Amino acid sequence: MNDFPSSRFDRGKLMAKAGIKVGGNYAKYHLKKALRRNGNDAEAKRELHRSSASELFSEFSKLRGTALKLAQGLSLDSAIMPEEFAEVMTQAQYSVPPISRILVNRIIKNELGDLPESLFEEFSPEAVAAASLGQVHRATGKNGEQLAVKVQYPNLRETIDSDISMARLIFDRIVKSPKADEYFAEVRNKLMEETDYQNEGRQISDFHARYSSDRFATPEWRPDLSTERVLTMTWLQGRHLNEFLKSNPTQEERNHFGQLMWDFFHEQINDSYTVHADAHPGNFLLLDDGRLGVLDFGCVKVCPEDFFKNYMRLFLAHRDQDREEMIALYKKLEILEKRPEEDDEERAFYEYTLELGKYFVSPYKHDFFDFGDDQFRTKFNGFARDSMQFREPRGSRHFIFVARAHLGLYQMLMKIRAKVDVRPGRKRLYEFLEAQELV
Repeated sequence: MNDFPSSRFDRGKLMAKAGIKVGGNYAKYHLKKALRRNGNDAEAKRELHRSSASELFSEFSKLRGTALKLAQGLSLDSAIMPEEFAEVMTQAQYSVPPISRILVNRIIKNELGDLPESLFEEFSPEAVAAASLGQVHRATGKNGEQLAVKVQYPNLRETIDSDISMARLIFDRIVKSPKADEYFAEVRNKLMEETDYQNEGRQISDFHARYSSDRFATPEWRPDLSTERVLTMTWLQGRHLNEFLKSNPTQEERNHFGQLMWDFFHEQINDSYTVHADAHPGNFLLLDDGRLGVLDFGCVKVCPEDFFKNYMRLFLAHRDQDREEMIALYKKLEILEKRPEEDDEERAFYEYTLELGKYFVSPYKHDFFDFGDDQFRTKFNGFARDSMQFREPRGSRHFIFVARAHLGLYQMLMKIRAKVDVRPGRKRLYEFLEAQELV
């Protein structure tokens, strides 16, 4: 694929095409269902979901950018979307049709001043991974260092506002929220940050300094070979989660990498109030030396101090089932506007959130927790589906990416079916709260 549709008209046309195809698939299914008396309807529905997801992915992969970011969200959220959608949309994490080598060469020359064969000892013209915002090429530096070079798709920033406008039109038809402007501003700001590779390079350096160890591996930024649209870093060799699972790993191997995912998330509970907020399988590598490799530092959320502390305090409130503390925190975090007893709708949402939070923190009540427990997965996903009854989104805009990180962690642990030692993460959480004098 050599082109990148950047005009609002072209992108709107592709989105409409995807909608028509998917709508047609479901119309045909319901017609056949009405005509048939017998048959395996469950299998027919699964095939419907798979084919519809494939149609969406096919069109979204032409759009890339914000559209594929949406697809990434669908790949994580099998709780709300049919599981077949999640299976297909995982391709959006690292398997998108790449742009042509001619276009790659042109971008690198425009950004770095020369062609890749002059800048690097070796440069693979074939992309080793392609995702929503850019594609990665393997290279060897002049000093023999193994490198990853991420090239941003052309005119990407120019598409953000038009894509968000189209998404806003769809959003406003489904739900009404006085916070819509805040939510979309938060998403737009994060997308603008993600398309600034200099900003990502600085975040790579920060995370490398904080977390690179004998347990976690992060790349190192090479600023002399980077610009806002080309990012060069050291190469990490490993397997993505799907590839790992296809190798039929032992339960011990599943537990090992699941433990590292759990521990990496909790290591980020510190006074930087900063979270790697893009927790999906495409951004983690399972290294042969046993370390967990962490990739893609474009989507990093720096939280306001008060929000971060109150989010952590919720764990204690739910653990202790302290209803007064929960109500106070829910109001501070903009989840509740009134006390539950003052309004029927507030009471219904409060009761739902109370049960969701209780279940969400339930792993922390054990020393060891099995995320492969099918009953836990079913119940957890059921809460997500139940949330659809509340048409108005709630909560501070800062929840968007912090909750994404925490939910993404749980989804990956359930996917890998890991049994983890909860104690290190729980200890980290309590030590943070004690240090901040919040307990």
